[in-house]
Amino acid sequence: MKYLSTRGHMAPATFSEILLEGLAPDGGLCVPESYPSLDVEALRGRSYVDVAFVVMSLFAPDLKPAVLRAIIERTYMAEVFGSEAIVPVSALPYAGHDLHLAHASNGPTLAFKDIAMQLLGHLFEHVLTETGRELNILGATSGDTGSAAEAAMAGKHNMRVFMLSPLGKTSSFQAAQMFSILDANICNIAIRGVFDDCQDLVKVIAGDLEFKRRYHLGAVNSMNWGRIMAQIVYYVTSWLHVTEEYDGPVSFAVPSGNFGNILAGHVARQMGVPIDKLILATNENDVLDEFFTTGVYRVRAAANVHATSSPSMDISKASNFERFIYDLTGRDAERTRTLFAQVEREGGFDLDGTDALAPYRIVSGRSTHADRIATIRAVHEATGQIIDPHTADGVKVAVESGVKGRIVCIETARPAKFAATIVEALGTSPDRPSAFAGLEGLPQRFEVLDNDAAAVRALVERVIHAGC
Repeated sequence: MKYLSTRGHMAPATFSEILLEGLAPDGGLCVPESYPSLDVEALRGRSYVDVAFVVMSLFAPDLKPAVLRAIIERTYMAEVFGSEAIVPVSALPYAGHDLHLAHASNGPTLAFKDIAMQLLGHLFEHVLTETGRELNILGATSGDTGSAAEAAMAGKHNMRVFMLSPLGKTSSFQAAQMFSILDANICNIAIRGVFDDCQDLVKVIAGDLEFKRRYHLGAVNSMNWGRIMAQIVYYVTSWLHVTEEYDGPVSFAVPSGNFGNILAGHVARQMGVPIDKLILATNENDVLDEFFTTGVYRVRAAANVHATSSPSMDISKASNFERFIYDLTGRDAERTRTLFAQVEREGGFDLDGTDALAPYRIVSGRSTHADRIATIRAVHEATGQIIDPHTADGVKVAVESGVKGRIVCIETARPAKFAATIVEALGTSPDRPSAFAGLEGLPQRFEVLDNDAAAVRALVERVIHAGC
């Protein structure tokens, strides 16, 4: 297994080589040269750790099996994720539909991002120790990626985290989770702007190859293939769970902002997991919904990105979308490069309809704040369960999608992270795990910068030389 760039100008590389790089040297994203085949039925009855080992061995054959197995076992423990199932699945009998919920947010920071970030922390540490290198992680977050990455990397040797987030655009819980991590190797940077500005800054700085190499920059955003690899696993285990006594079609509903989570479902299906439909849910920032319903990809200007009650999806430029377009074009790197040059030049592209999209069986929809409030309230009345606003986007779109058969909704986060929205919907605050009592009152440390790549570069240089 070797990795290529979606833009075609990168020499084939191993998993360990691309793990620390993030963005490819030519500005594209690293992808496997082909998707491996997976015998899903052979995994029935196996543990989450077993399934993870089989899946990840296909993508990281350069890691010694015993080493990879040990890393996976150290990552996916009941003590960390609450149960041996890691991502348990339960029925969600709501609105007359055969819905199930994949509980992917039981990790240390209460978000599905923990599934991949906890793994990346151990993988990074292993590769850095083996090679004697250091790593400075430059990332952007719309809320949950930041805290998940920082919790996984805090205190680890030979690595620092520089995490950009949009100032005032995350929930108070999300901001406090990040800014209260005071470890010396964690540096939070609040950018005056929106998430797309943060993500653009990361890409600009990572695209400066001389700076990137001099300061050993890497990435933890979902542009890092290790994130996608880890998320594929819970599509496999969830499908296996809901087909134990059911042989009808199984689809997945996925709240999506940066297209990473649903991309993992797309790859799982390419590998042989018999997923019927992938149901993509957006909020008012509906760039992806517009694309899958019209074939037009139209990036919004920062002033037109809405601040919503599902803030982790307040994204206009989906960084993983390029990987999907690469597949959509028949893995044509030249056309992919041309299309994304057009995005930078003109703000988007038009595929002239959705015919090319049909074989991928992705349906989409959007929801509003009022929809989220109504869905949270109705789900609670019907089932007694409380779902967070992003998961509510997914449930709402799933119910209205017209997709038949069983639908697994991927949970985004625990409702405690968005208490204000839950109070608005239900009139009561969601339970907060005791470990997070008084979180917002803890001391915080962060830097505030303008949306300026030079200012971020200068801060990175200062911190590396003097400490955060």
